[in-house]
Formats: sequence, C-alpha cells, structure tokens
Amino acid sequence: MKRISFLLIVLVIVQACTNEKATFTGIEPTAGTWKPWVLPAADQIVIPPPPDEDGEQAEIKQVISLQKSIDSTALQNLRYWNAGPPSYRWQAAADDLLDSTQYFLRVYALLNVAIYDATLAAWHAKYQYNRKRLVPSKDGIKQLIAPPQTPSYPCEHSVTAGAGATMLAYLFPAKADSIITAAKKIGESRVLAGVQYPSDVEAGFELGVNVANYVIEHWAKSDGGTTRWPGKIPTEPGLWKGKPLHFDIPNMKTWVLTSPNQFRSVPPPDVKKDMAELKAFKRTDQSNARAFKWEKQWPWGDIIDKKVMEYELLDNAPRAARVYTLLAIADYESQIANIESKYVYFRIRPDQYDLTFKPVFKTPPSPGYPAGHATVAACYGEILAYLFPSDAKEFRDLADEEALSRFEAGVHFRTDNEAGMKLGREVGQEIIKRAKADGADKN
Repeated sequence: MKRISFLLIVLVIVQACTNEKATFTGIEPTAGTWKPWVLPAADQIVIPPPPDEDGEQAEIKQVISLQKSIDSTALQNLRYWNAGPPSYRWQAAADDLLDSTQYFLRVYALLNVAIYDATLAAWHAKYQYNRKRLVPSKDGIKQLIAPPQTPSYPCEHSVTAGAGATMLAYLFPAKADSIITAAKKIGESRVLAGVQYPSDVEAGFELGVNVANYVIEHWAKSDGGTTRWPGKIPTEPGLWKGKPLHFDIPNMKTWVLTSPNQFRSVPPPDVKKDMAELKAFKRTDQSNARAFKWEKQWPWGDIIDKKVMEYELLDNAPRAARVYTLLAIADYESQIANIESKYVYFRIRPDQYDLTFKPVFKTPPSPGYPAGHATVAACYGEILAYLFPSDAKEFRDLADEEALSRFEAGVHFRTDNEAGMKLGREVGQEIIKRAKADGADKN
C-alpha cells in the first residue's frame, strides 16, 4: 500500500496557532552534532565558505533584479514549498511517484534518511559559517515570507531538495530529469522570496546532492532492495496458499534490527479455536466503519501532521526531519520483521480455512500471522509515544484500534493481531534505543 501524503494546513494559518503542548522550540544550534544514519558524522561532507562582502553585495543586486520578474507561478511555487518544514513536501513527492510494483517502505526510508543526514550536515555548516540573513530595510529586498531564525548559509530547503531529488532520481531513474528540474525551483523560490542569497541555494543543493550520493553508495546499492527471496510456498494442507505480495522483503538490509528474525513471533496457536471466536463475533455498523477506516484511510498521516504543528516543528527542520525519518524507519523495520515471520509459519487466513466465512472486504494476499497492520501500528504507537510523550496514550489506543479493526473485518484472527502487536512494540523499542543515542534528546 502507498503512504498517504501528509496534508499540512497552510503555513500562514499554522503559524498563527499556539498550543500548550509545545515543547520543542528554538533553532537546534547543536543539530550538527547529532548522529546521522549513514554519514559517519555531520561534518563528513563539507562546503566552502560563503562569498566575502564584495560577493555578498553583488548577490544582493542579483536578488533585487530577480524579484522584478516574480509572477503568479513563482508565487504559487513559493507557497507550496514553504507550507511546512523542508522535509514535509517530499513525502508527497515520493507518494506521487510510487506504483504497485515498488516497495514504498524502502523508498520512504531511503528518502528520509538522505534528507535527515543532509539536514544535519547543513546545520553543521550553518553554525560553522554563521552567515547573517538578508535584511530587507537595509538591502532594499522585499521579503515575501518570514525568514528562518537560523544562519543563512546553506539554505535548508535547497539542502533538502538536493538530497530528496537525488535519492528519488536514483529510485525512479525514468523520471530523474523532471525530478531534478522541479527540485531546483525550490531554491529559486527562496531567492525570489528574499530570504536566501543565491550562494546559499547553490551550496545547499550541492551539499544535499553529495549527501544523497553518499547514502546511495554506502547503503542503497547494497540494501538488498532488488534481490528475490529463494523460498517456496508450502503445499501442505492447512497452510496459506496464494501468490504472495512482496515475498522478498525479508532479504532487505535492516537499519536497526540485527536481522529480520531478531524478534520472530512464536508459532501460532491452533486455528480451530480462533475460527470459532471469529465466527461468533457479531458485526455492527460501528465495527464495519472501524474496519473500513483503517483499510481505506490510514489516519496516521494526518495524526503526524497535527503533532508536527502542535509541537511547533514547522520551522524546526532538524527536529521535523527526525520525526519523518524515525517513522519511515519504523515502517521499514516493522514490515520486514512482520513478513519474515509470515513466511516462516504461512498461517492460513480465515476465509481460506472456512470457505463459508465472508470477511468485510477482500483478504490481503499474504499469510495471516502475525498481522501486518497490527505490527506497523504498534511500532508507530511506540515511536510516536517516544517523540510526543504527552500524547502517548492517544497513540497506543489508536494502535489497539487498528489491530482490532482487522479482527472485526474478518481478515485476521485475534491471535494474529496479538502477535503483531507484540512484534511491533519490540521493533519500536529497538528503534527508540537507536534514537536515544543520536544526541537529539540532549537539547
């Protein structure tokens, strides 16, 4: 399934809001010391210093000249890419490129890791050079948006654009040219907005490209994303039969887990008792609505958006990138762990075990144990509880609801969900161990 695009409210509206839950404030001056995912350290890839005073004056004249050519298309592009933290729009960009043949979990993990590592590299450079922002009243420049409260060089949106576009161009080579062309317009919009020097944009984009290429060379090319699982579907009676979806995912290299089977689920119980429980369950309008809610809508995206706003992360590029990255890693690791267990046990689905049983909607093409939705939901619940602890109960309750919905839909036995929840929590806690060691919690 594709990840639903993150739909943030227009930035102007968001910035007018306040929330008592907000705990993350400031501009993260130490983010350049946080631990990246693939780069050995944020200063692994360096950029030259910004232009001197003479060069700066020439750039100011360039910005003034460029602003004279602003049109409606440029303004629309500016509004679009500034509606949220730099990493936000790239989730939707990936979603637009995906089709049913691609492993979305690998795409989102690689995309967000590249953006996160590039953001840390940018923050190292920002506070190394500490370049001041353009001053409208002094420089004669119109500022169409509020400038970020960070050093100007390099541009954070351009860094993200360089990293995001390079990674997506690698993953979707047939569309590489259009991806890169669109990404360069992001930096252009920052100059036209009067909040970045052209050299901020140029250096940022190059830095993002270089970081993404490092991630590609040192991870993506060897992560097993194109290998195929050599196993076979069992023929014994009483086991799941069919053409599996994403059969080869357990071959993919994990980011945090020592192996896909690190938390392998215990063998499932006898199916007869579980089937009797499921058939005895009386569906209601409420249970059916819950089943369709989690099958068709996948509300986690909107939930994440709300928390990014509530915790005032819209202007906090490193912290927002960390949220998106940890959740992308959670998706990746939990699904790999889940599918590894599925293809060990090949547990039969309810409608295969009892041909008279009709689920609420079509059963997914994979073994039933442990339940995939439950695994991912529980993992998400743990990660979000760690990131936004005051809302921990909300996240875990939602995870329980999603798992229950799969039983109510008739596509899983209750024990499928219980095993999935256990597995997801274990994976989530392992990812949290890695997160607690990245240095961000020290701020």
